Amino acid sequence: MNKPVPDPRPYHHGDLSRALVDAARRILETQGPTALSLRAVAREAGVSPAAPYHHFKDKDQLLDAVAHEGWTALDAALATARAEAKNARDRLTSIGVAYVCFARDNPALYRVMYDTARDREALPGDMATIDKDSAYCKVRDTLIEAGGVDPKDPIDIELATTAAWCSAHGLAEMSGFKQFAHLKEALGGEEAFFRAIFQHMGLGGLRPKK
Repeated sequence: MNKPVPDPRPYHHGDLSRALVDAARRILETQGPTALSLRAVAREAGVSPAAPYHHFKDKDQLLDAVAHEGWTALDAALATARAEAKNARDRLTSIGVAYVCFARDNPALYRVMYDTARDREALPGDMATIDKDSAYCKVRDTLIEAGGVDPKDPIDIELATTAAWCSAHGLAEMSGFKQFAHLKEALGGEEAFFRAIFQHMGLGGLRPKK
């Protein structure tokens, strides 16, 4: 007796956009960005080649949607790290470690997030808007709480936040280097290594008080 053929369309009515973004992430993670196209995403999602065009005019728009999901996920990771830390200084180090771990665990998504943001005049998803509880704002607010910036000087705040962000991004880019294996072993693991690096960098942008 033949088994019933499963429905090839893995999405529910009205949820095609979600299914396409999920399909794009799977392709990115398993095959890399060169394999991504609207046709490939349609095939992965089990829909017709024309279906993605009802939601995304081209591949760039689909990548923007994937990147937006990435920034949302990063924000959640930093929120968890911030909530579990003991004090303001530990919070800054902890969100830095969470950032690097996110990049390590989601390499394809992380790359898309920055590839789509690089040429924009504003940070993606209004990250820096004051009334947004974004990843950027979590870094900024933690710096202010730790007392390393002048809360009345917007330029100082932005420079310090950018310094912290660049520190985390730099470590994320280099964290897998084999040259660091002995340090990871000596410190008891990769995340302990990340934490020690941030502490030696001055907690990712936090300047010593004068």
